[in-house]
Amino acid sequence: MSLTTEIQKRRTFAIIAHPDAGKTTLTEKLLLFGGAIKTAGAVKSNKIDTATKSDWMEIEKQRGISVATSVMGFEYKDIKINLLDTPGHQDFAEDTYRTLTAVDSVIMVIDCVKGVEIQTEKLMEVCRMRNTSVICFINKLDREGRDPYDLLDEVEEKLNIKVRPLSWPIGMGKSFKGVYNLYDKKLNLYTPSQRQLSDDRLTIEDLEDSKLVDKIGPNYAEQLREDVELIEGVYPDFDPQEYLEGKVAPVFFGSAVNNFGVNEMLDTFIQIAPGPKSRNTEDREVVPEEKNFSGFVFKIHANMDPNHRNRIAFLRICSGRFERNKPYNHVRGTKPLRFSNVTSFMAQDKEIVDEAFPGDIVGLYDTGNLKIGDTLTDGENMTFKGIPSFSPEIFREVINKDAMKTKQLEKGLKQLMEEGVAQLFTFEMGSRKVVGTVGQLQFEVIQFRLKNEYNATVEFSPMNLYKACWISSKDKKALDEFVRSKNRHIARDKEGKLVFMAESKSWLQMVQDNYPDIEFHFTSEF
Repeated sequence: MSLTTEIQKRRTFAIIAHPDAGKTTLTEKLLLFGGAIKTAGAVKSNKIDTATKSDWMEIEKQRGISVATSVMGFEYKDIKINLLDTPGHQDFAEDTYRTLTAVDSVIMVIDCVKGVEIQTEKLMEVCRMRNTSVICFINKLDREGRDPYDLLDEVEEKLNIKVRPLSWPIGMGKSFKGVYNLYDKKLNLYTPSQRQLSDDRLTIEDLEDSKLVDKIGPNYAEQLREDVELIEGVYPDFDPQEYLEGKVAPVFFGSAVNNFGVNEMLDTFIQIAPGPKSRNTEDREVVPEEKNFSGFVFKIHANMDPNHRNRIAFLRICSGRFERNKPYNHVRGTKPLRFSNVTSFMAQDKEIVDEAFPGDIVGLYDTGNLKIGDTLTDGENMTFKGIPSFSPEIFREVINKDAMKTKQLEKGLKQLMEEGVAQLFTFEMGSRKVVGTVGQLQFEVIQFRLKNEYNATVEFSPMNLYKACWISSKDKKALDEFVRSKNRHIARDKEGKLVFMAESKSWLQMVQDNYPDIEFHFTSEF
């Protein structure tokens, strides 16, 4: 099969949402429709009945939340779908932001009871930065939620994007009858079923058809006719190009936990969603159809299999054909890398692949050569742009509770930091280790994983720090003098770069004023 054909077959997207909007449940139902799993696990009140396929980490099963991005691939109607399920919890936003650089579109899940929530707004800002194509799935229609028109208005207002309903609900909560698909003129009647797939769809081209009244009754039929007339009058016709450019979001309604409305969205998604897009490097734009291979690492995960200590780098393929056992140029490194163990994913389950194409996400078993943001190519020296790096907001000192396990702690911290779970700073004076994170929950995850995966016991002691600022200067003498005079506040990150640990906003401002030759950076990429 030709490279162009393989590219056209692929759809790579992420599911994003505020916590508890039903994102992981929707992921499961998409896998169910794709035939990738046979029964779905339900996430209820943080207790897992059959543990959800995409939440495979032990701490995720205990808490009932996603804390790491899962990658899943499956085929649906001759389309190869690469699906990334991201953490909804804001404390793990950094992992989600990085994941959004590796996809071509997103499905955003919104709870019909709560509407647009704060984490959804933050995620949408990242999508806006890259004009990512967005489909909106309004979930939990089996509950008494807000008026659909109000929800659409709120999406437009809070997320700053035009919307166009492609399906419309008939009733809600106890009176929920189903949805009418405006895209292909089909009526889908609601039958609650958490574990079985149903396809009770009736084609009704004309809403005056008597079959409509027979199925949903005269009152609901009349309301649906009025709603559809209003929608077609208020909203312009759906323009696929505007969706591809990230200017309009198609909206679907349904109930993921009951397998309802998901199939319609998936059928429409494979028709309208973008295939692999071009990517920018620091020097040029790379298009998927290029003959030469290129790709970048957007995530690293250690110990995916607790029984075998391993480290997997997640690689997004951007152009050409990736082949197992072929040597590739590691742009940041000093020697070519060859990968004999290349995997595709179904959450924790993996299978060896011999080749992969633009849009695919593959796992590379790695002994420590790769890090987030690295580029692999057929030979060209170029670096892909756009892997965001954030300054931490909370700082804690690492307190080792078992001196006999110092080596295990060092190894565990190193691997977890390379995954991008958090950032590690080591003070020049006294070699104190400080972890910086975006949210409090990350410390619990680090503590849990250090104990369970590395047998290292730690506590985290709060530190009075405001910001970690990477420092540089064109004047080496001035930089040396600054480091000497502020030695108590100087640390190094995991790459060995100099960092100034500021205790307050006002003090940082004063130091900046007093040392005009020193540049203070709030990301490590400068």
